[in-house]
Amino acid sequence: MNEMITIRIPKELKDDLEKISISIHRPLSDLVRESLRKFVAVERFRQLREMTTPYAKSKGILTDEDILGNEK
Repeated sequence: MNEMITIRIPKELKDDLEKISISIHRPLSDLVRESLRKFVAVERFRQLREMTTPYAKSKGILTDEDILGNEK
């Protein structure tokens, strides 16, 4: 079930969102939902990374390259 929330944003941001909404033919609410989904995904990843970093460091994994290798 969808829930409704009310937020306040600066007029300039609202105007920008409306212009984008019109230019890509998508409802404003879709743009906001998509933006929030992306924010939540990035934040969850950041928190997970923060939680696992001490363990990774203890295993000698210090950078992304340590995990991915030198892919070129």
